[in-house]
Amino acid sequence: MKSATITTKGQITIPKEIRDYLKLEIGSKIGFVIDENGTVKVVPLNLPVTSLSGMLRRLGLFAATIEDMESAITQGASDWT
Repeated sequence: MKSATITTKGQITIPKEIRDYLKLEIGSKIGFVIDENGTVKVVPLNLPVTSLSGMLRRLGLFAATIEDMESAITQGASDWT
């Protein structure tokens, strides 16, 4: 387990191993979440959008293709005319 010491200003230095794992860089933002068990989790807030792919995936749903999206747009546009 990695540890850090809180300064008099309430600041900590995140250990390098943790920064590397979370892909944190200078200026990165992090959030703190307390889960249902009372465990505090550190969450990086400035992840690239591509890393979020699949995060909300539900079983039985498939990603729409560009063609599917264009068809839906065309179909939706015809509803307005």
